[in-house]
Amino acid sequence: MPICDSSSSSSSSSSASTKAWIAHGVLAAAALAAALGAHAFFHTRRSGKFRSRVIGIIPARFASSRFQGKPLVPILGKPMIQRTWERAKLAGSLDHVVVATDDEKIAECCRGFGADVVMTSESCRNGTERCNEALQKLGKQYDVVVNIQGDEPLIEPEIIDGIVKALQAAPDAVFSTAVTSLKPEDAFDPNRVKCVIDNRGYAIYFSRGLIPFNKSGNVNPEFPYLLHLGIQSFDSSFLKIYPNLAPTPLQLEEDLEQLKVLENGYKMKVIKVDHECHGVDVPEDVEKIEQYMREKNLS
Repeated sequence: MPICDSSSSSSSSSSASTKAWIAHGVLAAAALAAALGAHAFFHTRRSGKFRSRVIGIIPARFASSRFQGKPLVPILGKPMIQRTWERAKLAGSLDHVVVATDDEKIAECCRGFGADVVMTSESCRNGTERCNEALQKLGKQYDVVVNIQGDEPLIEPEIIDGIVKALQAAPDAVFSTAVTSLKPEDAFDPNRVKCVIDNRGYAIYFSRGLIPFNKSGNVNPEFPYLLHLGIQSFDSSFLKIYPNLAPTPLQLEEDLEQLKVLENGYKMKVIKVDHECHGVDVPEDVEKIEQYMREKNLS
């Protein structure tokens, strides 16, 4: 997850931007109707109970190639996973928040600060698959699953609520996510995932490279490049399908799981927010985020 700055410095400003600019990405209605049953699907929509049950899942693993033990790293005295969990708990759209992990050290830490934990297998290839396994083990019915990145200790609750509302607002959507403005200096950083969308707000592509890329090969200061924030919500029925979709060439080449969704013909809703995104990719990011928190007087 990225560390960047934007013009917003508070949850309230992000909330206003989230509400002001929501765009959409969807699965074909016929496919979703087939999965849920057309009659029940549209009856649920009319009844006002469409996707009303929402769970937030924070996938966390200890073995990271770039940052071993990242969820447990202290951020001004608290483990990063705890800070993420505390922020997620403030989201009004979530009925429940759990941590999904394959590591007992992470599980013990999370139970210590009061989080519910679901143990998942080491074979999960990404956070989405870990969320799906956790959902199955919970044994409860939820309509929407929000995959909350555990390395976003300052994630704003309004962004979580925004992507949930975006998914709830469209009966044919199965996926929603968020983007914000990309800083020019991050244009060629492969850890900063970029996104392009169409005129209706559907995601066209995600890349670790700069997109769009012009003939000059330089950053265009006039173009509104978009940075993917990583947080995403799924229709729970689609989440069950996702692990069975075979890996795709673009997904494997870019190492971005959302490309498997696009390559299989599904669409995504996107909300654009003004967000000071302060995530942790590598150990050096810890000092940066702590300095930011001191400057903003965040405890």
